[in-house]
Amino acid sequence: MTYRKSALFAFVLGLGAIGTGVALHYLTIKVRAAKREHIAPPKPYFPPGAIWTRDVSHAPVDPQSSAIIAWLADAGGWGHGRMQVDFSFRVLQADASTPQVPFRKAQGFYANDSDMVATLPLPAGGGLEGQTGYQCPSPDEDCHLLVVDRSQGKLYEAYQANYEADALSALFVAVWDLNRIYPPSGRGDQCTSADAAGFPIAPLLFNADELATGSINHAIRFILPNPRIRAHVFVHPATHAGAPRGPMDAPPMGAHLRLKASFDMDKLTPAAQVVARAMQKYGMFLSDGGNIALTAQSDADTAAKYTDMDFGPHDLQDIKVTDFEVLDMGTPIRLTNNCVLTK
Repeated sequence: MTYRKSALFAFVLGLGAIGTGVALHYLTIKVRAAKREHIAPPKPYFPPGAIWTRDVSHAPVDPQSSAIIAWLADAGGWGHGRMQVDFSFRVLQADASTPQVPFRKAQGFYANDSDMVATLPLPAGGGLEGQTGYQCPSPDEDCHLLVVDRSQGKLYEAYQANYEADALSALFVAVWDLNRIYPPSGRGDQCTSADAAGFPIAPLLFNADELATGSINHAIRFILPNPRIRAHVFVHPATHAGAPRGPMDAPPMGAHLRLKASFDMDKLTPAAQVVARAMQKYGMFLSDGGNIALTAQSDADTAAKYTDMDFGPHDLQDIKVTDFEVLDMGTPIRLTNNCVLTK
């Protein structure tokens, strides 16, 4: 009898624990939903009509699409063999009150390709790519600095940035005009940017706030290992090619890929589906060389957090190279590195 009473007590206690667990689960969902209701959709970086925000869901496919996708799949597909997400890029917000610090050219400064600046805004509490502050731990790291100042209509993007001795140095700086719709030649043919392709970085990063609102309204940045990018050429809107080493069958820098409309969304979590739908509507641009296919903005500088969205670095790994098609690229442009910036 004592055993049966104990078992009954344990059973009731177990039901109570289950009930408490269910209540906590639904409380967590309610808290997350409440957080999302107070998150505003991110503002676009460029005016309507900018190439990064064009609906390409019905754009024509390139005649070489099947061959390029087949070659890329045979070569190993995405870096590390899966679509993975890097969350290290920070996008900092500046305004008229943000401190300006002197700029110094780093050794080897890309003088032909860079915009010349005397100072750069450095928001308090910000940091470089992958860092909690503005110190770059090694000259071998990219250490991108991304700062948007909407009050001035400018986006500052620097490569291999580092702050020391009360000044910021970098190997490259681009100042993008947020009030301008850039032509297919961007800042100028044969000109690089903080990315090898010559693109702006920040407008192609998705972030936790976008996942929270359920919509990404722009194309997405993606990268491939250099041996899987066609050497010596690029296609618009890219304006440069970096150091790719791939053969003729490889996609060129600037290639615009679109996730097929037939892709089975049920493979993905709700948050991952938000990213996938953007890939179907706006596509993704081959922007640089590297091993982690996608880059998202760090949630250190957003209202929402990826943990709130249940979104992690491997949540898109079921999306294969063969799930994409290459959009019409036009005639590839041979790389000469003779950059002439357009004003």
